[in-house]
Amino acid sequence: MLLDFEKPIVELDEKIAEMKSLALQSGVDVSDAIKKLEEKLKSLKKETYNNLTRWQRVQLSRHQDRPYTLDYIYEITDDFIELHGDRNVADDKAMVGGFGSVAGQTIMFVGQQKGRNTKQRQERNFGMANPEGYRKALRLFKLAEKFNKPIVTLIDTPGAYPGLEAESRGQAEAIARNMKEMAMLKVPVICIIIGEGASGGAIGIGVGDKVFMLENTWYSVISPESCSSILWRSWDYKEQAAEALKLTATDMTGFGLVDGIIKEPLGGSHTNLKWQATKIKETILKNIGELQALPLEVLIENRIEKFCKMGVVQE
Repeated sequence: MLLDFEKPIVELDEKIAEMKSLALQSGVDVSDAIKKLEEKLKSLKKETYNNLTRWQRVQLSRHQDRPYTLDYIYEITDDFIELHGDRNVADDKAMVGGFGSVAGQTIMFVGQQKGRNTKQRQERNFGMANPEGYRKALRLFKLAEKFNKPIVTLIDTPGAYPGLEAESRGQAEAIARNMKEMAMLKVPVICIIIGEGASGGAIGIGVGDKVFMLENTWYSVISPESCSSILWRSWDYKEQAAEALKLTATDMTGFGLVDGIIKEPLGGSHTNLKWQATKIKETILKNIGELQALPLEVLIENRIEKFCKMGVVQE
């Protein structure tokens, strides 16, 4: 998938490839010209990706080749055992989780999972979990707590599923219960937004001691398109909505709503999965070590205070 702002980069890249091919066929030495173009390409990439608008970062967060939760889990862990079902209604495939070993330490991973093709997207419900998905997540949180294992959540969802059946089975209650229970978990909890972080769908697994965002992700109560359709009765103003929402990782860090930004490779996570997974792994291990050193009472108190002070304004 080629995004609009990436077209000049691709065109220049294709020109370089064409010159190399012609040079090989003709035997003419054009190495100096190619070198200059490669330097120009490198400069263009830096200029483009370091100055993305908020809407362009939203687009990048949805790139069809962007790694999803299971991609990172299998890359980060030595052995991952996926656990299924909420032991009540069903196994929601939009929410995945299980134990995995990272640098000799067992961690419970939970996150939303999207699909690559039409069949997978339908099976995963486009990463939009039903109530049983959030209850499945809570079951895994409690299992991790029982065995005293830290928890890492990977957030990537356009929102909780808003269908009639989901609402009738208690979608709001399931998310609210998760928020309450996560605030009081007796183990370290790290939350990482790896793509889209929309509304209650994200916060349902987003209450943690530390919350991080990848560089080209967004976190907001509503998507730019939905915001545009409410305010202007049209999706045509989604770019203006994205600017007004201030939903990027830089914005969220500035507001004090997340604890840090995890750098992405130039061009986005999809350009180098191994590099990105290594950065996430380093962040997880560093922060888990710090959180495990805290007394349990302090850990829980800090977590609750962290979220209680959000949005509080003193005049």
